[in-house]
Amino acid sequence: MYLIVGLGNPEEEYGNTRHNMGFNTINKLSSKYEIKVDKNKFKGLYGIGSIENEKVILLKPQTYMNLSGKSIKEIIDFYKIDLKNLIVIYDDIDITPGLIKIKKTGGPGTHNGMKSVISEIGTTNFARIRIGIGTPKSKSDLINYVIGKVPQNDLELLDVGVTKAKDAVITIIKEGIDKAMNKFNIKGD
Repeated sequence: MYLIVGLGNPEEEYGNTRHNMGFNTINKLSSKYEIKVDKNKFKGLYGIGSIENEKVILLKPQTYMNLSGKSIKEIIDFYKIDLKNLIVIYDDIDITPGLIKIKKTGGPGTHNGMKSVISEIGTTNFARIRIGIGTPKSKSDLINYVIGKVPQNDLELLDVGVTKAKDAVITIIKEGIDKAMNKFNIKGD
């Protein structure tokens, strides 16, 4: 069973923000595979279904970004998820909007949601899909940039990255992470 987690903040308030690219990817997977993400437990919203004949759990932690790991840890422990079947999807300011990067392991960088995930599960050895959101003109504007409303023309470009992330999840499940990395990662990285 795969656990596919999108990081974000509660959608009622933060739905159209750069920080919710993980949630947006879960929403696309939910829609494509008709998996309702409406069970409220494990400090998150989740749904169980199948993607390409593999059983999956889609999870959107509801703890706010900085505590995302708490929700993930609870569901991993309850369902006995093998960490080789964990995929975490989140926004990244160091990647150009519209692009994604898939990795098998690695540190959290400056992303507080990933710091929480790694702290709670105690390892960096799990798949992650980073969705490019670009960098604000001024680093002092970072908080507003990631949680402020996004202009419509930027939303369209961010949606390109979200769609690639959705397709990358499907590729990981069908063909493995190496094939997904070869197909989706920015060449030269």
